[in-house]
Amino acid sequence: MRPLDDREFEGICSWLYDESGIYMNESKKMLVSGRLNKRINQLGLNGFGEYLKILKSKDDEEVQIAINLLTTNETFFFREEKHFEFFEKHIIPEFLTNPSIKVWSAASSTGEEAYSFSLLMAKHLGVLKDWKILGTDINTDVLKRARSGIYPIEGIKHIDESLLKAFCLKGKNKDQEIFRIDDQIRNKVSFTKHNLINVLPTKSNFDLIILRNVLIYFELEDKQKIVQNMIQKLKPNGWFLVGHSESINGYSDQLKQYQPGCYRLESS
Repeated sequence: MRPLDDREFEGICSWLYDESGIYMNESKKMLVSGRLNKRINQLGLNGFGEYLKILKSKDDEEVQIAINLLTTNETFFFREEKHFEFFEKHIIPEFLTNPSIKVWSAASSTGEEAYSFSLLMAKHLGVLKDWKILGTDINTDVLKRARSGIYPIEGIKHIDESLLKAFCLKGKNKDQEIFRIDDQIRNKVSFTKHNLINVLPTKSNFDLIILRNVLIYFELEDKQKIVQNMIQKLKPNGWFLVGHSESINGYSDQLKQYQPGCYRLESS
């Protein structure tokens, strides 16, 4: 494996920050080295310096490949269950009287988060009601997996049995190691690429925005910018969820905290 010296590491981190706003400190050096070495070998390059030159040349395809390699996507169904308890207790009752509902999973990774919320919406609202979930991520590889709605069978351990029976399909025979989200749910959920540093280019605003466990990868100034971007796309009295360990208190006087990680945009 090729060594990654400090100067090369700083150059890659600077490039990644310019492209995505994601900040990596010294603790990520081994991660960067491990994830990019294989790609450098595939391209037959001599080292990280040559690879960085390709990235800086704005080769769009290679830029996306590098972003896909360097972005972390740890997730699972119904992660941070207290959010889902809050969702069912406080948000779903409001959705019951809302004729059209839009939800944004703003760092959707491989889709487990978006589908987890969609399963509960299908349970409480039904699939005939007008509701949609948009999932976005900067990593195009994870978006492809999310669109498929297919997951390893071990993922079902986090999903309630009633939801599995109603809205999921277990594979059989050669496909017994996978399961799939049913089409009636998948038709309610869409995925597209988006960089959180920018405002989402859609005319629609959302009743709920979910941005969990991603702000930790950004510097304070960029965190504040991202939260402001979210607020621009949130309806008055809309809900905004961040990770349990993430606090955005003080980022905006428009947001009122109801419990850790759960905020609401107060209408003026």
